[in-house]
Amino acid sequence: MSKTNLSKVYEPEKVEQKWYQKWLDADSFKASCDHRDKFSVVIPPPNVTGSLHMGHALDNTLQDVIVRFKRMQGYDTLWMPGTDHAGIATQTKVEEHLAQEDGVSKYDLGREKFLEKVWAWKETYHDSITNQLKKLGVSVDWSRERFTMDEGCSKAVREVFVSLYEKGLIYQGDYIINWCPRCYTALSDIEVEHMEDQGTLTHIKYPLTDGSGSISVATTRPETMLGDTAVAVHPDDERYSHLIGKTVMLPLMDREIPIIADEFVDPEFGSGAVKVTPGHDPNDFEMGERHTLESIAVIGKDGQMTNEARRYSGMDRYECRKSVIQDLKDQGYLLEIEDHNHSIGHCHRCDTVVEPLVSKQWFVKMKPLAGPAIDVVDKGDVKFVPARFEKIYRNWMENIRDWCISRQIWWGHRIPAWYCQCGEIIVSRKDPDSCPSCGESGLEQDPDVLDTWFSSALWPFSTMGWPDETDDLQKFYPTDVLVTGYDIIFFWVARMIFMGLEFMKERPFDDVFIHGLVRDAHGRKMSKSLGNGIDPLEIIDEYGADTLRYTLVTGITPGNDMRFSYDKVEASRNFANKIWNASRFAIMNLDNYQPMELSPEDDRLSLADKWILHRMNEVIDDVTRLMDKYELGEASKTLYEFIWSEFCDWYIEMAKIRLYQGSEEEKSLTQEILVRGLDTILRLLHPFMPFLSEEIRSHLPHTDELLVTSKWPEKEESFSDETSKKAMEQIMEGVRAVRNLRRELDIVPQTKSAITILASDASDYDNFNSNQEYFRALANASPVEVVDNLEEKPKKALTAVVRGAEIFLPLEGLVDLDEEIERLRGQKAELDKEVARVEGKLANDNFVNKAPQYVVDKEREKERDYKERLAKVQERLDTLLAMKE
Repeated sequence: MSKTNLSKVYEPEKVEQKWYQKWLDADSFKASCDHRDKFSVVIPPPNVTGSLHMGHALDNTLQDVIVRFKRMQGYDTLWMPGTDHAGIATQTKVEEHLAQEDGVSKYDLGREKFLEKVWAWKETYHDSITNQLKKLGVSVDWSRERFTMDEGCSKAVREVFVSLYEKGLIYQGDYIINWCPRCYTALSDIEVEHMEDQGTLTHIKYPLTDGSGSISVATTRPETMLGDTAVAVHPDDERYSHLIGKTVMLPLMDREIPIIADEFVDPEFGSGAVKVTPGHDPNDFEMGERHTLESIAVIGKDGQMTNEARRYSGMDRYECRKSVIQDLKDQGYLLEIEDHNHSIGHCHRCDTVVEPLVSKQWFVKMKPLAGPAIDVVDKGDVKFVPARFEKIYRNWMENIRDWCISRQIWWGHRIPAWYCQCGEIIVSRKDPDSCPSCGESGLEQDPDVLDTWFSSALWPFSTMGWPDETDDLQKFYPTDVLVTGYDIIFFWVARMIFMGLEFMKERPFDDVFIHGLVRDAHGRKMSKSLGNGIDPLEIIDEYGADTLRYTLVTGITPGNDMRFSYDKVEASRNFANKIWNASRFAIMNLDNYQPMELSPEDDRLSLADKWILHRMNEVIDDVTRLMDKYELGEASKTLYEFIWSEFCDWYIEMAKIRLYQGSEEEKSLTQEILVRGLDTILRLLHPFMPFLSEEIRSHLPHTDELLVTSKWPEKEESFSDETSKKAMEQIMEGVRAVRNLRRELDIVPQTKSAITILASDASDYDNFNSNQEYFRALANASPVEVVDNLEEKPKKALTAVVRGAEIFLPLEGLVDLDEEIERLRGQKAELDKEVARVEGKLANDNFVNKAPQYVVDKEREKERDYKERLAKVQERLDTLLAMKE
């Protein structure tokens, strides 16, 4: 069979684009919708806001590993690609671009012209993102690509909105919401990031209107007192029971407000009495609803004080805070200001402190939808990997509030509601021509758009053609696994579950494989402010996509963050080069190769042959089992250890004996096992390193079949051979022992050293005796003497004890004892100095407490290393000194 040799060096840039195009040309990624069992995944759609970051690279690599694995297992595999319009994020980017480049705002352009600019932005960055995904090697079905605002997805969004509205699950009302003064829109609860802040607690005296005294309240936001409409105490708090029903005069505003009793009040917080500001606090809003309190907005949507704030009107909210505190002090109402850490909500997108405001918004009623979404996880129909995330999911769903879905921006799905002057609200699947109530045609559509996550929540079924009944929907829904980060369980995962149950009457996926964040080498989150972000495209350009992919996968365990470092990238590149060089050697030695049948009974098989065939069975089993459990990091490590340590470092070295010195029959047999071994390895490796594996396999003698659509390897039971495995492990242990003895004496590789192997019993003797060639070839041991008895053990010899034998390496004629002792003494002296130096450094409290933690850790690592090396040198020195005696 024909084969071609590999180039001397692996050059990813010459390989990757070529193979990706070949896969596309062959429709290798396209789902067939045929009779085979299916496996389907939907991509977490990246936002059309710019470039992919390292988190995207991790997420898509993990998906691609799983998808390629399942495709090779014979499933009709659909990996649905697409992008998200990302309402607030994209609009903000375009607004910033227009301001910087053209000096105009969206209001200068008007809604229609501005949206044209956003669509143009979307096209540019969509193309950029898809090209980046292709460079990474993702095997998505590009023929089915979707966008959250394409015609089909938009139809699904409108159908869901209208359907939920008709069921009474979407409603419009004046409620307290999270408002971002920078993005100038409402936010849902999970779009608000709460951060601990070093603030203050201001204690204020509210005088009783009957002149009988005063009551003290404490607040973290004194400026909101201008909108107070009550003071609340706990009904069981005996300190204030006599005051319930009385009134106080609101300082600075001269407004009379009641003292009410509500169980929400914590008697332990501050004075046990709290100010109630329904217009600016969600808990106060609910108290206001219970007690029919007026809601007064003293802070506006722009973060400025409103006319309701009277003389503070027009002030920035934080400037107002300073003025209020000063006025309270001047007028004798300020009792105390104390330091107080508390949590402050920030906009998820722009980091601005959000303002709770009462506003007319659209909401989804969550309790009826949350119940089934909790049940489906409790019953195990949807499983989280790792399972600990089920508790986090359940806790959030059990305490969920109604979802505010309207956003005061222009880019997104326009809310399908129209208003007539007669007061009628029309929510419709099609744009209405006139009011069904009064017949008027001058209808105005709601200017707001839907929260981005509303359309994303429909992604598993809207992308497959719903609300139409399509073949894709029938076959590929529900999907098999969702791969995503723990940071969007609430944003996206939970919403897909309840929307899927509501509209498809079926869970959207079986498993939710949760991964962590990619952090830098020191465990810090990658961010612009820290300047520690790493562009995945730069890694690909320098090292190749497979190196990046392998680095990401080998560093991951389900649910946990991973640390990314260039040391790991270098290690992955070295692994790729190791595979390349081993493959190149094997392919160069395939002259006159002809395929042949192998039988475990063939007595021409060497121990190494039987062992590697058995180990391939074990590795196929292990990798397949780990992949099925989403233990992709462990699967990649298993492959790494087998390929590097066993196939490359052991079997190939053993194969050289027969390739160079064996008979024609033995050479042919070795060629067959090399081809089988490489083919198996490349299949197992393909999901992790698709480009490298496809390129190498194209040079092996094989059919024209592409590796991407080839069959996943299956174990051959007939070659399972525990006996040969144990025998080979014994030989390998013996070879390692001889190598270590030679290393202790710094014997140059070219120098041969005699060894004597004293076997423990007859079976050990037979194994060592019949496999002496491995000691000669791999440990440069010559002559090799295997005995089952020794009258007297050699005195001047280094000794190693291995399973079933004792190995002696005589020193006579090999090393000068005096010179070696002096060398070791010098080495010991140097190590003593290093140990003393590093111990002194670590004993210095100034260094340990002030140096960065990673610097201290590095010194501790050096200390361990020096001490380990010192112990080994001392042990060798003691051995040689004993020999002299």
